[in-house]
Amino acid sequence: MSAASSKKLGRQTLRFENPAVLTHTSTVVGRREGEGPLGKDFDLIERDGLVGEKSFEKAEAKMLEQACSLVLAKSGYTAEQVDILVAGDLLNQIISSNYVARTLSIPFLGLCGACSTFAEGLALAGVLVDGGYAQRVLAATSSHHDTAERQYRYPTEFGGQRPPAAQWTVTAAGAAIVEPAGDGPLLTYATIGSVFDMGIRDANNMGAAMAPAAASTIEAHFRDTARTLDHYDAVVTGDLGIVGQRVLKQLLAQKGLTLADKHWDCGIMIYDKSQDAHAGGSGCGCSASVFCGHIMKRMRKGEIRRVLLVATGALHSPCAVQQGESIPGIAHAVAVEYA
Repeated sequence: MSAASSKKLGRQTLRFENPAVLTHTSTVVGRREGEGPLGKDFDLIERDGLVGEKSFEKAEAKMLEQACSLVLAKSGYTAEQVDILVAGDLLNQIISSNYVARTLSIPFLGLCGACSTFAEGLALAGVLVDGGYAQRVLAATSSHHDTAERQYRYPTEFGGQRPPAAQWTVTAAGAAIVEPAGDGPLLTYATIGSVFDMGIRDANNMGAAMAPAAASTIEAHFRDTARTLDHYDAVVTGDLGIVGQRVLKQLLAQKGLTLADKHWDCGIMIYDKSQDAHAGGSGCGCSASVFCGHIMKRMRKGEIRRVLLVATGALHSPCAVQQGESIPGIAHAVAVEYA
């Protein structure tokens, strides 16, 4: 088998021959997220939704910049010592990421994978480091409840009633430094998702729209790697929420795969019932903040050692939904583990 083919397993999975290391992570979240059950695991909690800015969009960009600055401070690196920034968000033309890249002046690859963007960023970072194209990659994402509501549904000032299946876009940003060596878990595999569209047209039911893609990617990962569920301490989805989790379990059961208590969903974990997030959290910042905060802290403490992160995204736009188009879903998976 050639060196090139040994890095590709099956149809969708990449095996990193020189696994990159997640050496440092950082998180910045909003007040609601800081008051949730994972509040102690976040680096910075911003109590003001505007973060001292004049608009929510500027606030989101500032939070993403804060997350990047924090992870650089933790690592001891300057922006000039980072080879590539890979980042994305939910706003049109990924403006939060673009403006942060403008400030940091790091060579930039902008990503648009909706809420799957953080896993996509880690996968790309792993490829760049494994291939020797970069020694140091900064992967980051963000979302903000009020920017997402304004763009995808109704401005919060409108006061529209949310249906039970709706999820609350997480106000948060997460960032990670990925490099060839150091202290931290390894990126060993990346399973690139395919787009699935089951005909869901309700923009308030993204969990159901994303669940088929998550099921497909999880199945592909186990098939391509020949690993079993026993290898992982947890399979962590991005933001399926309560509705999406239910659909995911049903779809995987049909394929003979039962995740049971090994399935954790960031959208369910980040809020508790008293916070009335309905079906749970969503947004690029959901999986980024929960993974970079809660999950990484547990991994560093030795409580868990092997995690399959499966970030999920609803690939729709307000214009397409208004024209009656259905909502495609995507899910990308990265295996993060200690040797």
